[in-house]
Formats: sequence, structure tokens, C-alpha cells
Amino acid sequence: MAKGLLAFFLALLTGFVSAQTYPSKPVRVVIPYPPGSTPDIVGRTLATKLQEALGQPFVVENRTGAGGNIGAEAVAKAPADGYTLLIGINGPAAINKFLYKNLGYDSDKDLLPVSLLATAPQMLVVAPSVEANDFKAFLGYLKKNPGRLSYGSVGGGSASHLTMELLKSDAGVFIVHIPYRGFPPAVTDLLSGNIQTMFAIVPAVLPQVRAGKMKALAVTGLKRSALAPEVPNVAELGYPQLESLAWIGLLAPAGLPQEILNRISTQTVRAMRAADTVDMLGKQGFDVVANSSAEFSAWIRTEQAKWSKVIKASGATAD
Repeated sequence: MAKGLLAFFLALLTGFVSAQTYPSKPVRVVIPYPPGSTPDIVGRTLATKLQEALGQPFVVENRTGAGGNIGAEAVAKAPADGYTLLIGINGPAAINKFLYKNLGYDSDKDLLPVSLLATAPQMLVVAPSVEANDFKAFLGYLKKNPGRLSYGSVGGGSASHLTMELLKSDAGVFIVHIPYRGFPPAVTDLLSGNIQTMFAIVPAVLPQVRAGKMKALAVTGLKRSALAPEVPNVAELGYPQLESLAWIGLLAPAGLPQEILNRISTQTVRAMRAADTVDMLGKQGFDVVANSSAEFSAWIRTEQAKWSKVIKASGATAD
């Protein structure tokens, strides 16, 4: 009995000391998307602030591919000591387990949600060549031309992918899916005519809309976007079920000691809620959330419940 109590108190003391000394060496921040992408911008901003607050380098590593799964798997298999973190979005952090048959990790079992950093509605855009100037006309065009158009996404499981799959399922239309590694190459291909439509976070396409190189048909929030108030939202168009938010979160390998989780979480919330971070993300079309591990876990469960049904009903795949 005495030995058991001693071991218990030693464990508590070790955890306390670890939390007090964390981090004692550089921390790797894995971003499974390319430099310049929105997750990269958010991840680098957070890494810089954590480095300033905690006194050790937070080194960003872009590990792209497979819809974010390559980078996510690397973190899932890393030691649960706080020295490897993941900047994840909808797909690799929550949804891809329903889309991919042979994932090398289980996001529920192998990753620990730390904080939901930010969320953003999307904008439905089409190329000028598409003979539709509003949402209703676009649906009519799709019904008359099944399979003629293709749409881009930032990868399987992303909001840009599943929102279109939900629209396809609800409206009974067919569009070919072309996945990309981030919004920049997808936007480039839409401008060049290789794809004709996509859902994208507002700042990724708004300059092209303003220049007349794309047409904006809807935003996927239940209210209009402050960045583009002239574009109707899906609720007023009669499709409130299309509400869909792109999101970015911070995760760690499962099994992270509670004391270290608390330290990372506290500094992350402080960094994300700083006025300059809120301003920068606002210009990117994102709203800062910066919540707790428990709240982020609940968010992920809600997202999984919604989108797993969409995947099943639509027959969506990662291809």
C-alpha cells in the first residue's frame, strides 16, 4: 500500500516537473498542407507566438499529400510528449476515416484535440464560362449537363469537398471531383478553365470575383459574409443544410500528459485571442474560436456525425 502511494505521488511530481520545464527543446509543428495555404498561415502564426511565450523554437514542417493524411499520420505515431504537434483541418483531423479504406492512423484513437483555432464559411464560385449567374440557375445548369463540370477541393474530407458532395446529393446532380493540395493550385486551375467550380474560403477567391474572373453564387454560412455582403447565404437560398465551415485546429499525439496539454492549451488560447491574430485571421475570412480540448473534442464528434452521413448517402470517396 505504501509503495503504491509512493509511486502515485512520484508520478504526480514527475508530471508537475515535466509541465514546469516544458518545452526544454524545439517543438515540431506539422502542417499537412503547402506553404502559403491557410492552415500554413495560421500554423506559422501560432508557432511564432508559442515560441515567444514558451522560449523554445516551434519549427514548422510542411508534410503534404493524401488529403493531409501523411502529415497527420506522422504526428499520430510520434511520442506523446508535446514535442510534435499537428495543425489539422476537417479531413485529417476528423473526416478522412470515413473516406479512406486504409488509413495509417485513427484520428479518434491516435490524435488528441487541443484547441479549435478558427472557423470560416465558404463561397461557391463558378467560372465565367458557366451559363449561370445565380445559385438557382447553377442547379438548373447542372441538372441539364450531368458530368460536364468538374469541381476542385483542397483534398478528400475537406469542407470544400464534402460541401459539394452534400449539394450533389441533395440536388440530385453530378459533378466530377478534382482534389488539390491547397487552394492556390485549385484557384489557378479554375482560372485556366481546367475546373469550373468550387467551394473555397472567401479570401481565396474574392479577388478573382472582384476582378470578374469568377462568379460568386453563395456563401455557406447562415448569415452573409462581412467580406462579401452582396452574396446570398445558403439559408436565404433555401438550402440551410448546406451550412458548412472550414476549420483549423491544433492536435497532438494521444496520451499527452494532462499537465503539458494544459500548458499548451493555455498559451494557444492566449496567442489566438491576441488582437493582432484576430485581425489577421479576420482578413483571411476566419473567426477565432480558441476553445478547450474538451470543447474541440465535442466539435469533432458533431462534425463526424454530420459528414459521415453525407459520405454514406452520397457515396463520396477520397478519389
